Amino acid sequence: MVEIQEAEAQQAVVADAPFSSLATREHQMFPLLTWEEINRLRKFGEVQHWEPGELLFETGHIGPGMFVLLGGRVKIFQRDGLGRERLISERGERQFLAEVGQLSGRVCLVSGVALEPVDALLIPPVRLRALIVAEAELGERIMRALILRRVSLIEKGAGGPILIGKSNDARLVSLQGFLSRNGHPHSVIDERDADALSLIEQFGAQPEDLPLVICPDGSVLRHPSDPHLATCLGMLPELDASLIYDVAIVGAGPAGLATAVYAASEGLSVIVLDSRAPGGQAGASSRIENYLGFPTGISGQALAGRAFVQAQKFGAHVAIPVRVKALHCEESPHRLELKCGGSVKARSIVIASGAVYRRPAIEGLERFDGRGVYYWASPVEGKLCKREEIVLVGGGNSAGQAIVYLATHAAKVHVLIRRSGFEATMSRYLIDRIRSLPNVFVHPHSEIDRLEADDSGLSAVVLKRALPDGTDRFASRHLFLFTGADPNTDWLQTCGVQLDAKGFVLTGSKGMNSTCDLGTSVDGVFAIGDARAGSTKRVAAAVGEGAAVVSQIHQMLAVTEGEEAVALGA
Repeated sequence: MVEIQEAEAQQAVVADAPFSSLATREHQMFPLLTWEEINRLRKFGEVQHWEPGELLFETGHIGPGMFVLLGGRVKIFQRDGLGRERLISERGERQFLAEVGQLSGRVCLVSGVALEPVDALLIPPVRLRALIVAEAELGERIMRALILRRVSLIEKGAGGPILIGKSNDARLVSLQGFLSRNGHPHSVIDERDADALSLIEQFGAQPEDLPLVICPDGSVLRHPSDPHLATCLGMLPELDASLIYDVAIVGAGPAGLATAVYAASEGLSVIVLDSRAPGGQAGASSRIENYLGFPTGISGQALAGRAFVQAQKFGAHVAIPVRVKALHCEESPHRLELKCGGSVKARSIVIASGAVYRRPAIEGLERFDGRGVYYWASPVEGKLCKREEIVLVGGGNSAGQAIVYLATHAAKVHVLIRRSGFEATMSRYLIDRIRSLPNVFVHPHSEIDRLEADDSGLSAVVLKRALPDGTDRFASRHLFLFTGADPNTDWLQTCGVQLDAKGFVLTGSKGMNSTCDLGTSVDGVFAIGDARAGSTKRVAAAVGEGAAVVSQIHQMLAVTEGEEAVALGA
C-alpha cells in the first residue's frame, strides 16, 4: 500500500485554522439549516434538479457555487490522478455543499454525485458573496463552514496533486511550500517507495524529470514550475484584458491584502497580483506574537489565509502566481504587463510588492538554494531538519521567530550574528524566549567564510574566525539565512516612479517621504508596506498603510471623475 506522507505544512495550517480540532467541529463544518433560513437564501439562487448518478460538481472543473439541498442525498468523494476514489461524506436535506474556493469560482477539489433524485438551491459565487455580506449571522456560519471544509481537505490531502520525488529535493520542497502557503491540499510519495518506483517506471520518468506531479485530472507534470503547476490545478483565474479595475495591487502581503479588503468592502473593483502566495515575508513567519488582538500569537500563514479569504468575501479578484514584468504609466488607465503574457489595466496602482530576501556575499551560495540553504522556516523546512544540527544567520525579528520555531525540530541551532547581541535588532520577548531554549547556541561576532558540499548538497559551514572554544566550522546540512531584504521594485524601471538610493519607493509631495501621503511621483500610483521608503517594518504598520491608502485612492478617483465630467460637459 502506498504510504502517503501528509506534509507538516498542512498540519500547521490545521493547527492555525480559526476553528481547529476538526473532530469536535463536525456541527460547524456541516450545519443543518432551518427551513426559515433556507427561505431567506432563496432570493440568492435558483432551484435545480439532478437525477441519481448525475454529478452536481466535479474535481478539476470550475465550481458552479454553493448547493443548498432541499431533498435527496449527495455523495461527496475524491478521485485522484491515479483513479483511486476516497469517500469524503454523504449529505442530505437542509445541508449545503461548497468550500471556500467557491467564493471566487475556483475549481472543485472534490466531486459530488446524486445518490437519489436531488433538488437543490444553487447559489453562484457572486451571489454567495452577496449572501455572506447581507445575511450577517447566517453568513458567518456559512463562512466558518467553508473555511473548515478547506482545512479538512488539506488535513486529508484530498482533492490535490500527488508529488513524487526525494524528500530533500530542492524543487519538491519548493512545490510543497508553494501549495502549503496557498492552502491547497496535496500529498507526497517518496521516490524510494515501491509504488512510487512503479509510477516513475510507468511514466518513463528520468532523474531530471523529478519531482513528478500527478494532477487530479490524471495529467502528469515533469519538474514543473509554480505557474505550470498552478495552471494544471486551475488556481490561475482568467484575466480579462478589456476590464479596467479601480485598483490593481501588486503584492499579497499584509499591506496588499489590507488594501484589497478595505477597497473591495467599499465597493471598488480590485485585483491583487502576487508571484508566490498570500502573506509575503510575514506569511513565512512561524509565529507572530506581538500583533494586536492575538494574545497567544498566530502564524503568518494563518493570518494571511484569513485576510485572503476576507478579500475574496468582498469580491476582490486574486491572481496567484502571477509575476508583474513592468508598469506602464504613460497610458491612461495604467497598465501592468505580466511575465506570463497579457496585462491588467487599472485607474490606480498600489505598489505593495515588499522586499526580496537578501543574499549575503558567500561564494557559490546559489548552488545550495533548496539544497541546504533556506530563506524562511516553514513546517516543510522544519521537517527536513528534524533532530539535526542547523546553522542560522540573522538577528532581527524574523530570525528570532525562526530560531524559536526551528528549536522545536532541530537537535541544535547555532545562531551566527555579527553584533555582540540581539538587543538592538530584536524584540525583547523573542530575546527572552531564545535565552530559555537549551538547544540554541548564540555565537556573537561570527560570520560565514565559505560553504562546503558533498553529493547531497551542503555539508559544512566554515567560519571566518574561530569561536573562543576553537570551533571554526559546523558540520551541518541546513543553513537558514535571515540577513535582511531588498525592495522588490525592479519592475518599476519603465514607469519613472521615483526611488531612493536603495531602491525603495519615495512617497509624499514632490518625492519627499511622508507617512500621511502614500502617493508616488506618478499620479495614480501609490506605495505601501516594505517597498515604501521610510516604512515601519511591522505587520501592523503595513496593514495600517493598506487601510490609509484606500481613502487616498477614493480622493484621487473622485477628482478624476470630476475632471472627466467637466470635460464631457465642455
